[in-house]
Amino acid sequence: MTSTTATNRPAGHGPRAATRPRGRRRAAAALAGAALVLAGCSLTGGGEPSGGGSGSSAGTLTVVTHDSFHLSQPLLDKFTEDTGYQLKFVAPGDAGALVNQLILTKDSPLGDVVYGIDNSFAARAVDAGVLEPYTSDALPASAKQYADGGSLTPVDMGDVCINVDHQWFTEHGVPEPANLEDLAKPAYKDLLVVTNPATSSPGLAFLLATVGAYGPDGFEGYWQRLRDNGVKVVDGWSDAYYVDFSGSEGAGPRPLVLSYASSPAAEVPADGSAPRTGALLDTCFRQVEYAGVIAGTAHADGAEKFVDFLLSPEVQADIPGQMYMYPVDDTVHLPEAWAAHAPLADKPYTVDPKDVSAHREEWIDAWTRVVIG
Repeated sequence: MTSTTATNRPAGHGPRAATRPRGRRRAAAALAGAALVLAGCSLTGGGEPSGGGSGSSAGTLTVVTHDSFHLSQPLLDKFTEDTGYQLKFVAPGDAGALVNQLILTKDSPLGDVVYGIDNSFAARAVDAGVLEPYTSDALPASAKQYADGGSLTPVDMGDVCINVDHQWFTEHGVPEPANLEDLAKPAYKDLLVVTNPATSSPGLAFLLATVGAYGPDGFEGYWQRLRDNGVKVVDGWSDAYYVDFSGSEGAGPRPLVLSYASSPAAEVPADGSAPRTGALLDTCFRQVEYAGVIAGTAHADGAEKFVDFLLSPEVQADIPGQMYMYPVDDTVHLPEAWAAHAPLADKPYTVDPKDVSAHREEWIDAWTRVVIG
């Protein structure tokens, strides 16, 4: 995500109406965050915390997020009631822009606590020293595999995968692809649309999936084959999913699209029947989103409480419907449509976060040279 401006994030990754795939939630989330401020969240920082709860004022806690953060208002109100901290939200952009801004403002921090750093940028944030050491004691057992052991606490996760329009393939008598190799076969020429990894977080995730699958020395050759097979590249998720993809409201010409494993759950018809789309679970890269205490905060106590709050059962249960991500707590009851139509991949592709931090720009540049020219 270089400074991935999320043409996809406001449109492809976060709080839209609970029935929408992860696309239109980013813009909704930004508006929701603004609404929170306008509705009464303090615009100025408070002094040192003086306790909390029972109506006492502990000051203002500034939460820095990517532009798709959204939780139900009663939960945010409950945090203020329990801790005494008023909440102010600052959203500088997608995960890449978020980390960039934390680094640029290190000497004059944007806020007290951050949510939305993902595993594509985690090592960069830690190495830059923009976070205080803190891992929440509330971390559920199922999330410990994602913990960095120091400054970041995993909050949610999701798989970026190729989605398929089952109906299109049935009507055209073409067998569906199953994996990355299939996508490069002549049978699927001109059928796939993806997003640019320089401008889209799902695009970067899919690029990393190919690095994980073919290695740093082999992914370029794979993308050369995709290019020769007519892959279409657009800047943002919403254009890919809502304009080019045949399986959603845009009724576009391409039955294969880069999206999320959770997207089919958002396409369930009103009668509850199976959606016409599905995710190809052998093409996925797992994104993990983290929270952390920002270095230099005067409200470390409140920042730690907010990280703990994000792991509370109530917030974890709210995440699927508000941000279209999976909670890291696997004991949380998922929405019915998710349980039926949004399974996570058993073996998603992964790349070591330190390797991503060291080679992200190099890999994006190589991809651009091969695919865009």
